[in-house]
Amino acid sequence: MFLRKKCRYGSRKLQFLLLLLMLGFLLLMVTTLNPPPSNQSKEGTFQPVEFNPREGYQVDFVETQEMLDTQEESQQYYPLDGLSPFISLREDELIAAVVSPTGRRNHSKARKGYRVVKQQSRRPEARAEGDAESPQLPARPLQPAEGAAAGQRPLGLETHGFNEALSERISLRRDLPEVRHPLCLQQEYDSSLPTASVIICFHDEAWSTLLRTVHSIMDTAPKVSLKDIILVDDLSQQGSPHISVWPLKSALSEYISKLDGVKLIRSNKRLGVIRGRMLGAARATGDVLVFMDSHCECQKGWLEPLLARLSSNRNSVVSPVIDVIDWKTFQYYHSVGLHRGVFDWKLDFHWEPVPEHEEKVRQSPISPIRSPVVAGAVVAMDRHYFQNTGAYDSDMTMWGAENLELSIRTWLCGGSVEIIPCSRVGHVYRNHFPRAFSYEEAIVRNKIRIAETWLGSFKDNFYKHDTVAFLISKLYNTGVGFCADYRPASAAAEGSIELSPCSDSLTQHFEYNSMKEIRLGSAPLFCFDVRHGKVIPQNCTKETDDSQQRWEVQENGMIVHVLSGKCIEASKSDDEKDLFLCVCNKNANQVWQFEHSHVLRQR
Repeated sequence: MFLRKKCRYGSRKLQFLLLLLMLGFLLLMVTTLNPPPSNQSKEGTFQPVEFNPREGYQVDFVETQEMLDTQEESQQYYPLDGLSPFISLREDELIAAVVSPTGRRNHSKARKGYRVVKQQSRRPEARAEGDAESPQLPARPLQPAEGAAAGQRPLGLETHGFNEALSERISLRRDLPEVRHPLCLQQEYDSSLPTASVIICFHDEAWSTLLRTVHSIMDTAPKVSLKDIILVDDLSQQGSPHISVWPLKSALSEYISKLDGVKLIRSNKRLGVIRGRMLGAARATGDVLVFMDSHCECQKGWLEPLLARLSSNRNSVVSPVIDVIDWKTFQYYHSVGLHRGVFDWKLDFHWEPVPEHEEKVRQSPISPIRSPVVAGAVVAMDRHYFQNTGAYDSDMTMWGAENLELSIRTWLCGGSVEIIPCSRVGHVYRNHFPRAFSYEEAIVRNKIRIAETWLGSFKDNFYKHDTVAFLISKLYNTGVGFCADYRPASAAAEGSIELSPCSDSLTQHFEYNSMKEIRLGSAPLFCFDVRHGKVIPQNCTKETDDSQQRWEVQENGMIVHVLSGKCIEASKSDDEKDLFLCVCNKNANQVWQFEHSHVLRQR
């Protein structure tokens, strides 16, 4: 009896052990066939995810250098003269963020170094308007003059030229009022529109306006048409003074890495808007390039009309209607009437209502508007057309008048410049240009470049209207018949200004700028100065009061020293070939002519 019970108990135990082994085997099979995300191979394939504008994407990265190594070998970048190669910048200087899943031609190719997962929503009801990854900026109605007490200047005005404190309190993803023409809402666009790369160059931009620009693009542009957004950090030195935990350095890199299709490129030297945009264009892969300022907001349906027009006419430069975002209240004001861009003989940009003869040419209220020039805030063109016609002029410096140069060149080279009424983008027009963006001399120099390159005989009209634009000229003395000449310093003698027979030497080129300085063309850090009544070259001081380096160039050809009231007179003898200050008496040796030179490199 005892043995029978023992055998029965042993068989049950054996059955229980077999059951455990079977369960363990099944668990092992399930784990093998469906590995958890934490054990995913680095060589796992890329899985595209649907984009939800309310939730966005989250991207997990490994080391930046590893991510750069995963770029396709077939992708070509075009080097720019004077710019560091893409891969040569240090990790802190160059960060290329997430690659759009629609931006790759071969989706089956394995990716490593990052994965894309849909972001989990913790409080979906609280993010109907705000960005899930953005700082906690409350979304609420805008109030006039908010962010500053009555009678006080808005915070951030000195740094950015607009009410930064108020901007930080507005959602990064706010809804704009519908201001398009009713006919625009009835337009249907082909699904085969070209793709676009949006390039945004910024320098010390406010955190809120920069990211509001990015989110505005992402929320309003069709995903199939938006290839990528390229941010070019033009050596920003500071972040927001009011949100110290969100500077434009590491925190911006982290933030951008979580936005799908957005790339961040950091320059290791100051480029200016012109070269910064060219740097971004060299990295763009879209069929169309859209250059946009870093303080804009896009209306719904802004991109499709631009792409549709460029798909039918690729030899054109197009721009949306630029609406106004108030610098103080951040209210959105749309332009009621249609305007076009024009310029005067000073090469200053202006808006004017579309003239009657142009209205007669248009077939409908939403037809493109031919415009002499476009504003520089937002401009779009075919990428190959942009490259084939010379891109932006690399001999222009920093920023200013680049929109005029691009527009004039397009017309002269057989293209067209147009404003598309169904495309509307808001732009924050600053109350003033902060000191960090004040490059008056660069703007004048760029205008000179335009006049000498494209205006031909009409450039004389420019010089007559812009009296400070005597840049790049010879100083010819009518009495002596010689030109002023800069003699650089040597071991035996310091530098001097002497008279020599006129030639094409750079030492005879001088620049007269809006600061009333006369700078040496071959040594632009030196200015005309005075010592013991003699005109000599000295380091430019930038002083505005009681400076020895300020000169008035009069229409009668006399050059008057502002501080002393005396005139520059040429002394030509066997012993002396110098320039002196003498009492103004209008003798021939005190009469000078600025002979405009063509030393600027031609295109």
